[in-house]
Parts: sequence; structure tokens; C-alpha cells
Amino acid sequence: MIEWLAANWVNIIILAVVGGLIALAVIVLVKDKKAGKSSCGCNCANCAMAGKCHSAAKTKK
Repeated sequence: MIEWLAANWVNIIILAVVGGLIALAVIVLVKDKKAGKSSCGCNCANCAMAGKCHSAAKTKK
């Protein structure tokens, strides 16, 4: 087992960093969703789904 770890430690570190970045992205998306922020970051005036995307937020206010 230790030989395998010694042979693959670079891959393990890279996978840990990538996994951490993915987890951070998910956390940010969840926080933004709870805060009512849009995840697209675009102008809704040009979006074909503008009426569907934010209809729940409009009815809560």
C-alpha cells in the first residue's frame, strides 16, 4: 500500500485539488441559490426563458 502511495502521490494531490475546487464551486452555487441570485449572470432581457426562470422569485415578493 505504501509503495502504491509513493508511486501515485502526484496524482493523489492533483485529484484532491480538483475535488476541492469542484466542492468550492458547488458551495458557491448553493449559497447563491439560497440568496436568490441568478446562476447564469446574464441579462434576462435577452433570455428566451426569462419568464420561467424567475417566476418563483417574483411570486414570493
